Amino acid sequence: MSNLSAYFYALFFVALPYVSLVVFFLMTIVRYRTGAFTYSSLSSQFLENRQHFWALMPFHYGILTVLGMHIAAFLIPREVEWWARIPLRLWVMEAGMLAAGLLTLAGLTAAMLRRHTNHKIALVTSPGDWVVLTLLLLQVLSGIGIAMMYPWGSSWFAIAVTPYLWSVAKLNPNMAVVAAMPALIQFHIVNAFLIIGFFPFSRLVHILVAPNPYLWRRPQVVRWYRRPAAAKG
Repeated sequence: MSNLSAYFYALFFVALPYVSLVVFFLMTIVRYRTGAFTYSSLSSQFLENRQHFWALMPFHYGILTVLGMHIAAFLIPREVEWWARIPLRLWVMEAGMLAAGLLTLAGLTAAMLRRHTNHKIALVTSPGDWVVLTLLLLQVLSGIGIAMMYPWGSSWFAIAVTPYLWSVAKLNPNMAVVAAMPALIQFHIVNAFLIIGFFPFSRLVHILVAPNPYLWRRPQVVRWYRRPAAAKG
């Protein structure tokens, strides 16, 4: 490994994870203590509901499925490897994860189009919203690309990525493991840490303080109240 390569890996796979994690924990606490009212999704559902429903529902179901599988591969890698030993179960898991990724992409794309094309929604969309949406889009696209170019990710994630993540958790990052990964997977990891670092400054903080009953609740009905017009003389 050349000096330039070593510097690159040290910057993005040693320094960045800890900077992102420190910012995540510190700023989520600071934001909660100084601006608890903003600790929500700041939903724009009351401004427009139909596109909101068809964008956010697919996104939430898809992303929760994908995150759940990533967490399982991180916490119980041996069990994931055991499950993937039987080809049929491996195919089912891989097909399910790809479907969840595509569902996430469809919902995220619809959400971005809604914020771009709907005038009322565009007015309440901040630059920070576009930053987090762009980071999420890059993460989803790279994840789908990995699933299609490097199949059986449920197995190699548990074998290759999980040891690196645990080495970070143990304060002893293993750059040798990362160096052997394809560039697309390296990008996926770096972008994930960028999302973690930007998390406290975005609408995503709402998932830390409340469950998500909107995944199964009935659509809300918003009624506007206006004072009756004064009687004409």
